[in-house]
Amino acid sequence: MHSINKLSAKQVEAFKEPGRYSDGGNLYLVVTKAGTRQWVFRYRWLGKLKEMGFGSAAPGRVSLKGAREAAQAARDNIAAGIDPHAAKAEERQKTDKRRTFSQVVDEYLRDMQSSWKNAKHAKQWKYTLKELAAPLGQKFVHQIEVTDVLAVLRPQWERVPETGRRLRGRIENVLSYATSHKYRSGPNPAAWKDNLKGLLPKRKRGARGHHAALHYDDMPAFMAELRERQVQNDTLAAYALELTILTVLRTGEVLGGTFPEIDLAKKIWTVPAERMKMGKKHRVPLCPRAVEIVKKLLELRWGDYLFPGNEINKHMSNMSMLMLLRRMGREDITVHGFRSAFRDWAGETTSFPGDVCELVLAHGIEDEAEAAYRRGEMLDKRAIVMAAWANFVEPKADDGKVIPLTQGAKR
Repeated sequence: MHSINKLSAKQVEAFKEPGRYSDGGNLYLVVTKAGTRQWVFRYRWLGKLKEMGFGSAAPGRVSLKGAREAAQAARDNIAAGIDPHAAKAEERQKTDKRRTFSQVVDEYLRDMQSSWKNAKHAKQWKYTLKELAAPLGQKFVHQIEVTDVLAVLRPQWERVPETGRRLRGRIENVLSYATSHKYRSGPNPAAWKDNLKGLLPKRKRGARGHHAALHYDDMPAFMAELRERQVQNDTLAAYALELTILTVLRTGEVLGGTFPEIDLAKKIWTVPAERMKMGKKHRVPLCPRAVEIVKKLLELRWGDYLFPGNEINKHMSNMSMLMLLRRMGREDITVHGFRSAFRDWAGETTSFPGDVCELVLAHGIEDEAEAAYRRGEMLDKRAIVMAAWANFVEPKADDGKVIPLTQGAKR
C-alpha cells in the first residue's frame, strides 16, 4: 500500500482543475469538469475494481480528516475480509430502521385506528402514549430497557392503578409493534409475565382508579332522593342514573342503549360488542325495578334511544347524569363511582364469588389460563347477584322495610 495522508487541507481547497488527486491509501479527491468535489475510495474486491463515495468535499461538508477516517474504516474492513460496500449498506440499513418511541407511536396509532371503536378511544390511546409515556418519547426503541419502562410506570401504578395497568399494556403493544417491524429485537421490556410482574407491587383488591364513590351503606338513602328527582324536572336523567346503578353498566353503555336491545319478556338487556368497553357483547339480567323503569321509558318513547337527546337520532349527553349529581349537591361522587360501590358491597358484605362479580362489571380476565377455562356468561348467577344488589339499594324506611316505589312522572 502506498503512503497515506499526502495532501494538506490547503491543497484540497486549492485544487480547481478537473482530476483525481491521491491522498494515499486508495483515498482520492475527485474534481469534476462541473467543479464539484467528491471524496472517493478505490479498492479491489474479488478481483474487481470498485469505488465507494465518502461525500462532498465542498466547504462545510466532509473534511479531509473525515474522509481519512472513513478510508481507514474501509481498509480495516478489507483486512477483516469484509467488503466495505456491504458494511456501509448494513450500517445504513440499521440507521434507516432506527425509530424513537414517539415515531413508533405515530406509526402504531395510524395503523391501529381503524380497529378502535370511536375517535374518543383513539384519543385516549394517544394521550396515554404521548403524555403519560412522554419520558420514552425521544429514546430509540432499540435502546429502551426495563428500567426505562419502570420509571414511566411507577408514578401511575402507585397513584392510579387502573391507569398504570393500561399504560403498561399500551407500551407493550407499541414495543411489540416495533419488534415486528424490526426496529428492535429481544424481549419486550414492558411485558408482564416473567418480567414486570415481579418488579411492580401487586394491585390492591378493589383498586379501580380515582373515581369518587358513594359508600354502599349510603346507597338506599341516595336512591330515595333520586326517586324524588324522577317526579320533578330531572325525570329522564334520574331514570338513567338509577338504571345505571341497577345494571352496573358504564355511562355510555346506558345512554347509548336502545329499546330493540331489551327483551322485556326474558328480562335481558343485550348490549352489542361495539358499545362495550371490552369489545364483547354483554347480556345484563334486569331486576324488577329495572324492568319497571324500561316500561316507564316506553311510555315516554321518542325514537329508539332509551334516553333521547334534544336532537333527532342522538342520545342524551354523557354529562347529563354528572350534572344531575351536581344539582343534587353531590359534587363529591361520580357516576362511574357507583360501579366501585357495587364491587365494595359485593366484596365486603356478601359471599358471592369474585369472578361472578367481575362478570357483572363486564371486566376482562387478565389471567389467560383462567380466561380460556371460563367461557360461560354465568347469566343465572349474575342475575342472583344483581337482584341482591337491587334489593340492597332500595330505599328503606326507619324500620328497615322497603319504601313502595314512586310512580314517576311525564317527561
